[in-house]
Amino acid sequence: MLMRWFAVPALLLAVTGQVWAAGCPPLLEGSLPKLRAKETIDLCQRFAGKPLVVVNTASFCGFAPQFKGLEALNQRYKEQGLQVLGVPSNDFKQESKDGAETAKVCYVNYGVTFTMTEPQPVRGADAIPLFRHLAEQSSAPKWNFYKYVVDRQGNVVGSFSSRIKPDDPDFIKAVEAAIASRP
Repeated sequence: MLMRWFAVPALLLAVTGQVWAAGCPPLLEGSLPKLRAKETIDLCQRFAGKPLVVVNTASFCGFAPQFKGLEALNQRYKEQGLQVLGVPSNDFKQESKDGAETAKVCYVNYGVTFTMTEPQPVRGADAIPLFRHLAEQSSAPKWNFYKYVVDRQGNVVGSFSSRIKPDDPDFIKAVEAAIASRP
């Protein structure tokens, strides 16, 4: 009898779509290949319950110097749990088709230490699930270096255009709100 008592709430939650796989919000379901590595990034395992900044990047975009600001943000807030995820994309025709070149721009030219994926589609019907969920909660990226701030529950608390730099006060305020959120 006790088993059925626990099964009913789980079934109700499953029917309403509120069950997350092992505490994983829909935004973080799935995995992505890590830039220039043989490993994949399990989004749920890596980011669930943590404040997160997701940004679509492009090596040859005029906004590429924002990598420095994103790395500074990463260094400033990583001890408070902030995670930064860079997702290179050629959706705006400014990313290399060669992952080694993308990695050089990120890691060598800009000293990025935060997590980067292999290039992925981030707009339209071909967008990866992560960016489809981000777009559902706010809007699709309108250009490279479009930034999303996600709280510990997997909810977008702010999205910021390419023109907004990582040290912008409104962006920092959203990051600090995500850090202060409860898992």
